[in-house]
Amino acid sequence: MLQLDFYGTLVAASLVLLLGRGLVARIGFLRAYNIPEPVAGGLVVAVILLALRAFEIEVRFETSLQTPLMLAFFATIGLSADFASLKKGGRTVGIFLLAVIGLLVVQNAMGIGLATVLGLDPLMGLLTGSITLPGGHGTGAAWGATFSEKYGLASASELALASATFGLVLGGLIGGPVARLLIKRVQTPGLEHEKPRLPKGFEQPNKERSITPFSFIETLALISVSLLAGTLLNDLLRGTAFELPTFVCVLFVGVLLRNGLSAFGLYQVFEREVSVLGNVSLSLFLAIALMSLKLWDLAALALPIFTILAVQALVMALFAIFVTFRVMGSNYDAAVLAAGHCGFGLGATPTAIANMQAVTQRYGPSQTAFLVVPMVGAFFIDIVNVIVIKLYLALPFFAVV
Repeated sequence: MLQLDFYGTLVAASLVLLLGRGLVARIGFLRAYNIPEPVAGGLVVAVILLALRAFEIEVRFETSLQTPLMLAFFATIGLSADFASLKKGGRTVGIFLLAVIGLLVVQNAMGIGLATVLGLDPLMGLLTGSITLPGGHGTGAAWGATFSEKYGLASASELALASATFGLVLGGLIGGPVARLLIKRVQTPGLEHEKPRLPKGFEQPNKERSITPFSFIETLALISVSLLAGTLLNDLLRGTAFELPTFVCVLFVGVLLRNGLSAFGLYQVFEREVSVLGNVSLSLFLAIALMSLKLWDLAALALPIFTILAVQALVMALFAIFVTFRVMGSNYDAAVLAAGHCGFGLGATPTAIANMQAVTQRYGPSQTAFLVVPMVGAFFIDIVNVIVIKLYLALPFFAVV
C-alpha cells in the first residue's frame, strides 16, 4: 500500500486538475457534454487506482485537506452574497426549493417502491433515496448508523457510503449532457454578455482577474474568519434543535460578514478575489474527493441495489428536464439550474457548482443559477431533507420492532 502524505496528496490533486483540463481541451465529447474538468481528471485517476487493486497495489491519500477546502468554498459563496441580490432572488429561490422538495419525495418513493418490488427491506430503498443522493456521504453515514442500531438493518453504513459514491460520480456526469439537451431549445447569452451578477466570477472560472498580494491577504482573512466563526457556531448549535451542517454555518457567517462590513461602511468585499479563491478551493476539493473515490465499493453493490441507483440517476435526469427546467422558466437560466440540480440532486453542492461552471464557461453567465443553487444547496436542502426522511419513517411499515 502506498500512503501519500499531505504534500503528496496536494501534488496529486493539482495533477488531477491539469489532467482534467487537458482531457476536456482535447476530447470533443467531454466539451460537447460539459463534463467538469475536476470530474474528468478525478474519474480517470479513480479508474486507474481501481485497476491497480487487481495487482494488489492500493494508493491512499491524506484527505484532511478536503474538509477545509469545502468549507473555504462555502465561505466564498457567503462572502459573495449581498442582501439586495438575495432579496431579488427570493421568489426564484422559493420556486426552485419546491422543485427540490418534489425530487426528494420522488426519490424516496422510487427507492422504497423498487426495493419492495425487488424483495428488499424498504429501508434499503430509503437509503438509496434522498438520504445518500442529495444527502451525500455525511448524511448517509449518520442515517446508516441509525438504521443499523434502531432498525437492525445489517451493513446499512456500508450501503449508504457506496450509494453516496455512486451519486457523486453520476451527479458530475449527467448534469452537462442534460444542460446540452436543454440549451438546444433556448437562446444563450454568449461569452461576451456582460451584466452585474452574483457571485461574480463563479460562472466563468477561467476568466482572468487582477489581484494584488494585499487584496489576497484581506480576502484570505475574511475566509479564515468565516471558517473560525462558522465552526464555533456549529459547536454551539450541536445537539440542539437548530443544529446545522458546518458548511451551512460557515456560509451564514460569510453572508453576515460581507453585508455587515458593507452596511457599516467598513469594507467592501473584493468579489473578483473571492471568486478566485473560491474556484481554487472548489477545484482542489473535487479533485481530492473524486481521485479518492473507492470505485470498488460500487462493484460490491448487489445487482438489485445497483438497479435502484441506476433508476434514480435516470429519474434525476428526467426530473431536471421535465420539471426543473419548466418550472424555472424554460430559458437559459433554467437549463443551467437543471445542470446544478443534477449535481446536488445526486451528489453535492460543489458538484452542482462544477456542473454549472462547465456550462457557463461555454455558453455565458447565469446570475440566477449562481444565486439560487448555492442558497438552496447549502441552506435549505439538508433541513428539508431531514423533514422528508422523518415523514417517510413515520409510515407504518417502518415501525421499529
